[in-house]
Amino acid sequence: MRRRRVNRVATISMHTSPLDQPGTGDAGGMNVYIVECAKRLARLGVEVEIFTRATARDLPPVAELAPGVLVRHLTAGPYEEMDRAELPGQLCAFLSEVLRTEAMYDPGRYDVIHSHYWLSGQVGWLAKERWGVPLVHTMHTMAKVKNLLLARGDKPEPAARVIGEQQVVDVADRLVANTADEAGELIDLYGADPARVAVVNPGVNLNVFTPASQGVARHRLGLPQDAHVLLFVGRIQPLKAPDVLLRAASRMLIDEPALRERLVIACVGGPSGNGLARPSFLTELATELGIADVVRLVPPAPQEELADWYRAATVTVVPSYSESFGLVALESQACGTPVAAAAVGGLRTAVRDGVSGLLVDGHDPADWAIALRRLLSAPRRRERLSAGAREHAAAFGWQATAARLMEVYAGAIAHLHQVPVALPGN
Repeated sequence: MRRRRVNRVATISMHTSPLDQPGTGDAGGMNVYIVECAKRLARLGVEVEIFTRATARDLPPVAELAPGVLVRHLTAGPYEEMDRAELPGQLCAFLSEVLRTEAMYDPGRYDVIHSHYWLSGQVGWLAKERWGVPLVHTMHTMAKVKNLLLARGDKPEPAARVIGEQQVVDVADRLVANTADEAGELIDLYGADPARVAVVNPGVNLNVFTPASQGVARHRLGLPQDAHVLLFVGRIQPLKAPDVLLRAASRMLIDEPALRERLVIACVGGPSGNGLARPSFLTELATELGIADVVRLVPPAPQEELADWYRAATVTVVPSYSESFGLVALESQACGTPVAAAAVGGLRTAVRDGVSGLLVDGHDPADWAIALRRLLSAPRRRERLSAGAREHAAAFGWQATAARLMEVYAGAIAHLHQVPVALPGN
């Protein structure tokens, strides 16, 4: 029997482009995931074409992200950023452009579709039926999970999204979960067939996020050498809970006023999602709490600069209400900086409690203040956690993620066509 090979993957990322700067708009860990996996798959000899919505008139129809990786900008709706709530209205237009692209080539151009987020899954569902190829889908976040863990004042995800996610779960040939916890949520909350769920841990760029001198990093960023730097990285929205860090810092300063001379709260990121309704929320909160003098708000940074922020930090704080994995936690640990993270979702995998960082139950600022003060007052403990952080992060590389994805693709193709699939090196 002739063996098939995975030659080309159609990656669908409708609502956010892999070329966008993470930490702005809807760009975040998913963007990093798509870019890094695409690059590593290309190194394995697999061509990747990423379909995304054009958000500017002057964007080229096709852009090369890296050798073997193309980004296709498709016209669907106005040439501007759109709220995700408005994007379902553009699904038909986007799907039409995806199908039109494939029709320009000989049949069989794509061997597998990998869609990211439920909107892309809806497109992948119909494309798979037209092309006769398997659909692999990664949720990244799930409405039912988010609705169980809502931040204070946050709005629940709409029923339309819940229904849309359920449809994608039902039709996908394979569902990729970032962690075993997420796999369990797919099975328990959405009734996914366990045989179609594969756990593939995301990775971290171990060439960029590396340990280096804290002092040099602080000098480059203009931070005091003797500061206690508590770092938040991510989109500014209720789900990510940067307010928990600010409220905890306020309590720390009330309990220990002398700490004000050395404390720096650095928040690197931009407003996103529900956070766009109050883009100045953190500034207003810092003023209200009386800690504006110790808070630094920094716009989203490219990876090389972001690595310096991690190196400069004393502790990276990840107080999210929900995380499918927690890429920020992994990047920080790869730089040798321990993490204090909420004990939710994928963070329980990304952070090894008591070894590479600290997991905190709940989101009570008083509890976070106690946990952070204990870390700041225990330099030897931080040194041990720093060593554990480096070792823990070293086990997560994007190359391993890509290799595991290749196995998932091969399994989906083999099941659909009932033929063996050749992997690189075989």
